[in-house]
Amino acid sequence: MATSDGITLRMTRVLPAPREEVYRAMTDPDRFASWWGPAGFTSPSVDFEPRVGHRYRIEMKPPQGDPFRLAGEFREVDPPARLAFTFEWEPPDPDDRETLAALSLEESGNETRVQLTQGGFATEERRALHEGGWGDSFDRLAKLLD
Repeated sequence: MATSDGITLRMTRVLPAPREEVYRAMTDPDRFASWWGPAGFTSPSVDFEPRVGHRYRIEMKPPQGDPFRLAGEFREVDPPARLAFTFEWEPPDPDDRETLAALSLEESGNETRVQLTQGGFATEERRALHEGGWGDSFDRLAKLLD
């Protein structure tokens, strides 16, 4: 169960598209697969239906090496304003624990301000790993939307 204990990641990004379009890119499995993950990674399998209580599973493949997976459950689905889900690696690293990622989308003209909060991480190293992954993912999403 995700808790508020631990270290928290907070990020804000402005994306070049209206809120509804950003939300669709975050919740349509095919579009999601085209931007999710660090630079060079692919998402060969995205199995989710964004509905509260539904589980999801995403396969990620690094540029070199074996694929790995993450899974979780949607906790909040409020189109096009908010999306929250648990996040857990399969199998977890010894320093991993389930976290809760929450995305809030706020429209400003033809742009959308996305605020991400994810926590609680057990270590600063795991928070930094996610910060890098989210940063690359948001860069890829911005290119898709541009």
